Amino acid sequence: MGAQRMDCAELLRLQGVHKAFNGRDVLGGVDLGLQACETVSLLGESGSGKSTLLRVIAGLEKPDRGRVVLFGEDICPLRERDLLPFRKRMGMVFQGAALFDSLTVFENIAFPLRLHTTAREGEIRARVAELLEHMGLSGIELRYPAELSGGMKRRVGIARALALKPELVLFDEPTVGLDPNNARMVCELIAEMRVDLCETAIVATHDLQCALARSNWIAFLHQGQILEVASPADFRNSSKPEVQRFLAGALDQFTPMGPTERRAP
Repeated sequence: MGAQRMDCAELLRLQGVHKAFNGRDVLGGVDLGLQACETVSLLGESGSGKSTLLRVIAGLEKPDRGRVVLFGEDICPLRERDLLPFRKRMGMVFQGAALFDSLTVFENIAFPLRLHTTAREGEIRARVAELLEHMGLSGIELRYPAELSGGMKRRVGIARALALKPELVLFDEPTVGLDPNNARMVCELIAEMRVDLCETAIVATHDLQCALARSNWIAFLHQGQILEVASPADFRNSSKPEVQRFLAGALDQFTPMGPTERRAP
C-alpha cells in the first residue's frame, strides 16, 4: 500500500478473504495490506461488509476461505485459545462503545488489564488515570455508562481499547450516532492517538469527513471487494464511477474539519 517506509513493517495482509451469511456473500475476495504507522479508513455503502471485515481481522469471525496474515502469521487456522496472543496485541472499539453497563468507567477500562496482565492495582489505577486524562475525561472513574453522554461513552471505549498498549486498533463506526461536535472530537482523538498511544489503526466508517481528514489511506469496499486504495486526495479524484457515485452522495455534506474544543465531562 503506497511507498513502504523502511521502519514500518507490514502488520496485516488479507488475501482472497470470503465470508457469507445465510447464503449471501458479504466479502467476496478481499485483498488488502496494512503497514505499521498508518491509518487506513474503510469506506463503503451501508451493508458493504466493513464491520464484518473488522471482525474477521480481529478473529471474531472465521472467513469461509482466504488468508488473514496478522503480525506475520495466518490466523485463520488457529483455534480460539491460540488467537488470544494476537488479540492482546490489538484493540477494538465497537459500535456504540459496547461498555459493560454494570461496571464503572474505571472497571471498564481496567477489565483487559485485570484479564490479560499481572499488573498490580497501583499500576492499573495509574494506567486508567493516564488514559482518561488523554481522553479529556479525568474524574469520571466512578460513573457508570448510563451516566455518560454518547460522546463520553465512545471515548471510554477508546480508552479501554488502548489499555494494553496495542500495536493495532480497529474502530467500528467510531462516530456513528454522535452529534457533529462529538464526532469531530473522536476523529481528533484517533489522530492524536497515533502520536502518543498507537501508531496504526483501521477505521471502518461512514464518516467521509473524518476519513479524508485523518487517514493516510482510503480503502473503498464495494460489493464485497476492495475496489480502490488511495490517498485521501487521490480518492476524491478517483476515475472509478463507483467511487464517484459514493462521493456524490456524501460530499454535499462535507465541510472542512477545523479544531474542536474538548468539552469538560
